[in-house]
Amino acid sequence: MRLILKFFLILGSFTQFLVSSCGSRKEMVYLQQDSSFINTVYEQYVPKIKPNDILTITVTAADPKVTIPFNLVSSFAAGGMTQQTDLALRPTYTVDNDGNVSLPMLGKVRIGGLTRIEAIEKLKKELSVYINDPGVNMNFNNFRISVLGEVARPGSFIMPSERVTVLEALGMAGDLTIRGVRKNVMVIREDNGQKSIHRLDLTQQNTLSSPYYYLTQNDVVYVEPNKTQINSSKLGTNTNVIISIAGLLITVISVLTR
Repeated sequence: MRLILKFFLILGSFTQFLVSSCGSRKEMVYLQQDSSFINTVYEQYVPKIKPNDILTITVTAADPKVTIPFNLVSSFAAGGMTQQTDLALRPTYTVDNDGNVSLPMLGKVRIGGLTRIEAIEKLKKELSVYINDPGVNMNFNNFRISVLGEVARPGSFIMPSERVTVLEALGMAGDLTIRGVRKNVMVIREDNGQKSIHRLDLTQQNTLSSPYYYLTQNDVVYVEPNKTQINSSKLGTNTNVIISIAGLLITVISVLTR
């Protein structure tokens, strides 16, 4: 019986060694202090309007009547709408492959490659020919970020604004699990049809200076599993084999100790 007990103790220790490892503070804590210069100026990395973006655009003025020809009106629009209904019925425009949007009265206007603020200023200039001191409201309708891998709630998320950081995206996904590698978070980005990959070390403050710290529409954030999780997966696929071997060894030991 003592041999069997020792066997179980050895087997338990071996299994624990396979599926666990000693994690250090440096591997777990975000944005640890380093000697790097920190620069988090958002304006340097503000997202640009791209083909297939869906934008909500409305024209405003002191006299609402003069804006009617420049705003698409939904067939469902009617008097007495609530603010929520009004927001839902605001016209949307899709940016074509050449970076243009087709607007009432103005026709095609090229805004691809501009920031949202730059596009608003351009439309104001175009509208000033027809309207005195026009206003333009513009927002992204499909600013989508996907977060995959070792996070609590992986999935795709529509962001309320274009100003979003990798930490905010991870927060919406429930943060990294204990098994996620914080030193090697991948950001996959597509620009002009070309995909690029950049890796961020979330344990270092210099990540705040990275051009990938602020995300753009359709970015994918991937958190890879650490060695413990990989080893656990390997062990899981071989569980039946391990149980069979353990059973055989227990039988042999029982026979030898009779």
